[in-house]
Amino acid sequence: MAFQPIVDFRDRSVYAYESLIRGIDGSSAASILAQVTDRNRYTFDQACRVTAVEMASKLGMSCFLSINFLPNAVYQASTCIRATLAAAERCHFPTDRLIFEITENERPDQAHLKNIVLEYQRQGFKTAFDDFGAGYAGLNLLSEFQPDIIKLDMALLRNIDKDHVRQTIVRGLLDICRTLGVEVIAEGIEQIGELQVLQSMGVYLFQGFLFAHPGFEELPTVHWPDIG
Repeated sequence: MAFQPIVDFRDRSVYAYESLIRGIDGSSAASILAQVTDRNRYTFDQACRVTAVEMASKLGMSCFLSINFLPNAVYQASTCIRATLAAAERCHFPTDRLIFEITENERPDQAHLKNIVLEYQRQGFKTAFDDFGAGYAGLNLLSEFQPDIIKLDMALLRNIDKDHVRQTIVRGLLDICRTLGVEVIAEGIEQIGELQVLQSMGVYLFQGFLFAHPGFEELPTVHWPDIG
């Protein structure tokens, strides 16, 4: 696992760390996920969850831990969470610090995904939609059920400080999320200009290379840019 911080720019604190799968040789998440099949999907998903919790505990993580999971590996939400909960209890990691993040890698049945999100929320976990505004994770999902967090897709935010159209779209999304009580994370932030314009819109949770690259089996130091 590698860990990348999600920062709260209001008080310059770390809100969460996202756990990112890596090969033991340092190979990318994409190369690992390409090896996931119907036969090994459940085992892989369970192993990723447990490893993330174990390593977060070992590293002394004191904020939220965001775990990417594969919705198509979940046959029943209340059952498939048991190994994660057991790992958290064994490692003394508080379960109220867990965020389960739904990625763009899979396109599950919408009713199935809704059941997972509602069950996780019922048990007190935070849920998040990754890559919001691109592909599957869009307004159609948000109209059916609401996660606790959405992560605005980096492609939508790239050079937003120079693009009036992107600014208009993001302002609309932020208004929707405020009305629905959904928190927003701006991901993939690389430039100070992107940070500044999003901050002026009321965004305060950020993730991206501007703050820190993922740290392999470590919690990387956050770089706090000086925006004057």
